[in-house]
Amino acid sequence: MSQRTAIRLILLVSGMAIGGLFYLIYGVELGGAPAEARFLPAFNAFCNAASALAVVTGLVHIRLGRKRAHGISMIVAFIASALFLTGYIIHHTLHGDTPFRGEGWIRPVYFTILISHILLSMVVLPMVLTTFFFAATRRWTAHRGLAKWTYPVWLYVSVTGVLVFFFLRFLNPV
Repeated sequence: MSQRTAIRLILLVSGMAIGGLFYLIYGVELGGAPAEARFLPAFNAFCNAASALAVVTGLVHIRLGRKRAHGISMIVAFIASALFLTGYIIHHTLHGDTPFRGEGWIRPVYFTILISHILLSMVVLPMVLTTFFFAATRRWTAHRGLAKWTYPVWLYVSVTGVLVFFFLRFLNPV
C-alpha cells in the first residue's frame, strides 16, 4: 500500500471513529447503565494509566537503543488505548455523559483539562495510526519524525484521561 493511500485510509478511519463518538455522545437518547457496567470508568482510567506508562517505557527503551523492547512497549500502549476506547464507547452507549457539578476554582480547571483532552484525543488517533504505519513499513525516518510529536500528545491524552476520571469520581459533588 502506498503511503498516500495509507494516510487517506487512516484519516478516513479516524474521522469515522471521531464522528461515531460524537454521535454516541450527542445524538443518542440513552437509558440507565446496568450495575454490571459501573466498573467501566475505573477500567478506562486504568487503561489510560497503562497507556501512559507504556509510552514512557517505550521512550526510555528507544533512548537506550532497545528497539525490540520499544516496539513491544508501543504495542502495549496501543492495546491499552484500544481497550480504553472500547470501554469508553460501551460506557457512553450505556450511560451517557457524567456532568461535572464542581464549583469555584475547580470548575475551570476541570473544563480546561477536559477540553484539551478531547481536542488532542481527536488529533492523536491519526497520529498514532500513522506512526504505527511508518514503523510497520520500516519507514524509520518518517516514523522518528512523526513519533517526536506523537508521543507527547499521546502521553498528555492518556494522563489527562486519568485526571478527568479523578475529577469526576472524587471531586464531583453529588
